[in-house]
Amino acid sequence: MKKKALLLLNMGGANNLDDVEIFLKNMFDDPYILGIKNKFLRKLVAFMIVKGRLKAAQHNYKQIGGKSPICELTKKLCDKISSFENEFSAIDFAMNYTSPFTKKVLKKYENFDEIVLLPLYPHHSKTTISSSLDDFKKAKDELGVKARILLCDTFYDDENYNKIIISHINKTISGIDTSDVSLIFSAHSLPQSHIKKGDVYEKHINEHVQILSKMIKDSGLNFKEINLAYQSRLGPVKWLEPSLNEILAKCKSKKALIYPLSFCIDNSETIFELVIEYAKIAKELNFSFYKVVWCPNFSDEFASFILQKAKTAKEINF
Repeated sequence: MKKKALLLLNMGGANNLDDVEIFLKNMFDDPYILGIKNKFLRKLVAFMIVKGRLKAAQHNYKQIGGKSPICELTKKLCDKISSFENEFSAIDFAMNYTSPFTKKVLKKYENFDEIVLLPLYPHHSKTTISSSLDDFKKAKDELGVKARILLCDTFYDDENYNKIIISHINKTISGIDTSDVSLIFSAHSLPQSHIKKGDVYEKHINEHVQILSKMIKDSGLNFKEINLAYQSRLGPVKWLEPSLNEILAKCKSKKALIYPLSFCIDNSETIFELVIEYAKIAKELNFSFYKVVWCPNFSDEFASFILQKAKTAKEINF
């Protein structure tokens, strides 16, 4: 009988406070992130960034329990998917920057016949999907894995995925009059230099907001306005705009519902940045209502969606 594995890919997050340094080192040493081809120079720049950010990052993690929830939530998602009838002999996940690392996970399935890869990113970016696939390819080559590899495409424009988002928004605002509430889709920002080099991330984000805005209108949900904003800027370079700070400052009703558009699984950038950091900014701006919608995480709908999405995977040749 053919042995098939479904492998969910993501960047990872610190599993404890010691992991914060590992996460930052690996992330900033990723050529897809910094864009510095020279390994020595990239490692030097990464070292300087980590040195300057480590204490603050660890302090932030302490505020959310000393770890990112991403691995725990992804494990629960895998368990939920496994509880449904499916064709896979194994359902697992692998991370770029923290444990469980791709190579260690892949070794468990090196003798499988097929491996289906599903990056947990709705939109394509070289900094996310390309990085994850490159990480997988390196592990595959080092282990000499001969399995047939299939890849699931992005799903920001998938109607079933977007129905899940709208369902989560509906549950969050149940019983609340949203006629004077601004719905803000907050996406992880990206340096504009990446876009100028051909990264399609901004295009996918804009298309996603357009799709969701129409679906929300058609569903009868009534918000005062729907806006796109970008979060998680770092450093002095030009980033995608407008920032979430700017959009919150312009919100006249002082009521906002935030949906983390870039993520399927909650992590430090939703739990800390949106739920804690930006909530403080909203309070300083005298907001009377500020709420963040949880990501799909390990909901039944999302687990079911992933199984359906896995059926659309196409063979990829590395």
